[in-house]
Amino acid sequence: MPLLSIFIIARDEADRIERTIKAVRSLSDDIVLVDSGSTDGTQEIAARLGARVIFNNWPGYGQQKRFAEDQCRHDWLLNIDADEVVPADLAAEIGELFAGTGPAADAYEIRIAEIFPGEPAPHRFAYALAPVRLYRRDKGRYSPSPVHDRVDLSPGARVARLKGTVHHYSVRSLGEQMSKLNSYSDAQADDLDRRGQSLSVFRLAVEFPANFVKAYIGRRHALRGVYGFMTAMNYAFYRYLRVAKHWERRLQRRSGEGLAETRPETRERPDG
Repeated sequence: MPLLSIFIIARDEADRIERTIKAVRSLSDDIVLVDSGSTDGTQEIAARLGARVIFNNWPGYGQQKRFAEDQCRHDWLLNIDADEVVPADLAAEIGELFAGTGPAADAYEIRIAEIFPGEPAPHRFAYALAPVRLYRRDKGRYSPSPVHDRVDLSPGARVARLKGTVHHYSVRSLGEQMSKLNSYSDAQADDLDRRGQSLSVFRLAVEFPANFVKAYIGRRHALRGVYGFMTAMNYAFYRYLRVAKHWERRLQRRSGEGLAETRPETRERPDG
């Protein structure tokens, strides 16, 4: 029977990590938590629950998950985020998958549905993604992208989908969500610079309304009451903010270039 390792990346998740680890403890003898500097007791809680806790400075989403992959002992890997919970039915499905000769596919997509504060379970119309989260380490690896955490599979890898759904408690509060999205918009602006991409200035005008419609209608937040409206507003502002920061940086670079032209001394090398 093939063995499964489970890895989680975290920082300051003391209020959520216990529930996350307890939900998967029966599935593996190798639970790895990679922490990037928690100060709230996350590491101690995880260690008490049997996880191997390893510190690693935050390099970005994809790189941190690749680091976590490398710490795992077994050939099969399951990635769960610190704000996600594997419910009993999905845990049983994964357990059955590893009984006998083991999984028939090389990788498995798992539906992940968001749960807003006050909701006991995913809303029937909750927005959900189904990324690959369970996979053979010789058939897939997380992308090194600092802003996108996806598993890149080897050509020809066999992919199937599990029936169960991961519960995603992504929102502690609107303020905490906005703080997280603000930080993520910085990372996305950095990524645009790193890849040399340039977004049209016209997106400053359309990004907010277009993404509000995307979240409120396309992601069905309209069916989630007042909280759905508020989170759609947060999402739209975050998408606008990444474009605004991208353009702010472009304007600052242009201003710096103009300054250098009128004041030749600023063109000296920093080390000169």
